[in-house]
Amino acid sequence: MAVFTVLYPARDGARFDHDYYKAVHIPLAEKAFGPTGLTDSRIFRGVPGPDGSPPPFVAMVHLTFRDAAALQASLGGPEAPAIQADVANFTDITPVIQISVEP
Repeated sequence: MAVFTVLYPARDGARFDHDYYKAVHIPLAEKAFGPTGLTDSRIFRGVPGPDGSPPPFVAMVHLTFRDAAALQASLGGPEAPAIQADVANFTDITPVIQISVEP
């Protein structure tokens, strides 16, 4: 299993459309990457901490792939540029990317 995590850091004045992200962008990614090994996606919205402090990230998604080869096939495949181009439709935040595999 390999996980591709995309985190969107919170910053003043940033634009992030959670509804578009959930209803359009992630389904687009699921459709594009499903044939190359995407097995699950989990979307999270940042919320204030227990002390009321703002969340460090406005949103994140964990895309789970069958294995590292499937992740690479998806991200390097012909559908990836369309997914990347769609980012401008919901945010102006530069995301932080984390790729993880099971030990």
